[in-house]
Amino acid sequence: MSVARGVSRVLGALALAGTMGAMSITGAEAQQTQSRLYEVTKSKKLRVCQFPLYYSISFRNSKTGEIEGIDADLAKEFAKELDAKLEIVESSFGSFIADLQAGKCEIGMFGVGATMKRGQAVEFSKPYLLTNLYAVTRKDSKIKEWKDIDQKGVKAAVSLGSYMEPFMKGYVKNAEVVSVAPPNTREAELVAQRVDVIITDFPTAIKVTDEFDWATYILPNEKLAITPYAYVVPQGDQIWLNYVNLFVDTIKLDGRLLKYAKKHKLDPIVAP
Repeated sequence: MSVARGVSRVLGALALAGTMGAMSITGAEAQQTQSRLYEVTKSKKLRVCQFPLYYSISFRNSKTGEIEGIDADLAKEFAKELDAKLEIVESSFGSFIADLQAGKCEIGMFGVGATMKRGQAVEFSKPYLLTNLYAVTRKDSKIKEWKDIDQKGVKAAVSLGSYMEPFMKGYVKNAEVVSVAPPNTREAELVAQRVDVIITDFPTAIKVTDEFDWATYILPNEKLAITPYAYVVPQGDQIWLNYVNLFVDTIKLDGRLLKYAKKHKLDPIVAP
């Protein structure tokens, strides 16, 4: 092979490598400009989907109109980190996936259970809470133990779209599972005695029994449906997901997660 041909091949290889490198940089830059992180920091606005009927997590105070709970507080902290104005977009467990996919919000922050089925449509951050199933009923109810739930004639309420819904429908054999859709709530159904028990998680069980003297909660003999709670974002934006995960890691390390968990009596279920 001649020297000239060898030099030509080397120069050709270098040109190709340069082109590939430029394509790689351009691709990275394109991903950055398309990321929600770039959009939020540019617009100075963070849209957070929240379910305003979730005790201790994101519950609207009827007197003040403000949403209160651990994720109400942490959403404000997240907006501060981004130097952005917080905008709450009302959503629910039955609609948050569609809301995220439609671009109505950049992130869901309201104690969303990270399940395998949901993971097919959205992406989850690292977990920040970890809980299992509880039952809440009236103190004068015929239901005294967990085994009393799965009996003929018993109506057990779950929130429509929650991870409790498919679990309970596959778990009980005799009781009737009643799916409650917003603006109705499981708690109101229990107060009206249209259901005998509500199936919920630790945050709601603690809050309801704190607020209502007629309420009591029941634990199963073994932990059922242990579920990590995480923040949820649309698929396909790794830069945004990385930043959300960094936020979760940061609030664990600097104490903000534990601080707000204690404020709302959720410290027993903080994820490690």
